[in-house]
Amino acid sequence: MTFDAEIAGVLAPLADPARAVAMRAYMLDQFPFLGLPAPVRRAAVKPLVARPWASPQALLVAAGQLWQRPEREYRYTAIDLLARHRRLLALEHVTVLRALLETDPWWDTVDGLTSVLGEVLFAAQGQAMMDAWIADASFWVRRAAMLHQLGWRLDTDRDRLFGYAASLAPEKEFFIRKAIGWALRDYARWDGAAVRSFVAAHEDVLSPLSRREALKHQA
Repeated sequence: MTFDAEIAGVLAPLADPARAVAMRAYMLDQFPFLGLPAPVRRAAVKPLVARPWASPQALLVAAGQLWQRPEREYRYTAIDLLARHRRLLALEHVTVLRALLETDPWWDTVDGLTSVLGEVLFAAQGQAMMDAWIADASFWVRRAAMLHQLGWRLDTDRDRLFGYAASLAPEKEFFIRKAIGWALRDYARWDGAAVRSFVAAHEDVLSPLSRREALKHQA
């Protein structure tokens, strides 16, 4: 039995059709759902997700199989699987993560995969790979580049953070403007003065949304 079939054997019997309708509506009716809240889903598959993997290739194949199933919960499980075993992944596997990211992208899967991507890049000091992503034609790829340093604290590459934010600032796409503010707000927890200075210097190009998000917890 394939890994995705094992996961389906656990999750499918727990499906809640009524909740699935509400979850689909929340995602603008773009994707089907089983109707499982995250705590229920994660508890049900925890032993399977924790299973050790012999190679990164096997791990990525399993994640890819889950990604092919239509209901969104299988993709969330794939993200949890990759996060759980992220130490198996290296820079050479970023192209596979990107392929998943660009398959039926929306903020839920893009942000989840970006968290995994950030862990891989941080471990390998590979953030320079994002220099190409920040200028990509897909705004979801640009969003991933903007957010990949979330949680890096004082290890954040400040020049890249501010450089990326400045380059994306003129964009009108909501998900880009939100990402700029989110990334800046995250770093402001550790260097609020630098973020306030950046926002003040770029006030004329940053959107009100980006500025508001960046300074949300600043005095």
